[in-house]
Amino acid sequence: MIKHTSSHAFTLVEIMIVVAIIAILASIALPSFIRARNRSQATHILEDLRIIDAAIDQYAIENDKSGAQSVMWDDIRLYIKTGSRLYNTSATDILGNYFISGVVQEGVALSRDTFDSLSDVAPLEFWSPFAVGP
Repeated sequence: MIKHTSSHAFTLVEIMIVVAIIAILASIALPSFIRARNRSQATHILEDLRIIDAAIDQYAIENDKSGAQSVMWDDIRLYIKTGSRLYNTSATDILGNYFISGVVQEGVALSRDTFDSLSDVAPLEFWSPFAVGP
């Protein structure tokens, strides 16, 4: 008696075609994912700048500060929500770069390193009204 055994398996060519298709799809999706992540980080940092700016304003009002008087991080930290990521950091953004603050009237500025990291998705107009530091 003759037994017919049939073997159903993928050939090397079929596996290589599937891998090539997956690689093409990944090469299309990955830049979009990175751009979306960078845009999200930029938006998060912009919101942190707004929170810090509001804290500087509140500090200035309550302590009768104006014009070119300097502001320290420990002073404005009291006006940021306790337990938040921004409160628990030492004036750093989510990329680890320091926010630049110091004067009541000028408010807070974005670090140059953060701007350079995100400038492809967030041009200078995006950060308005906040300045970019040296």
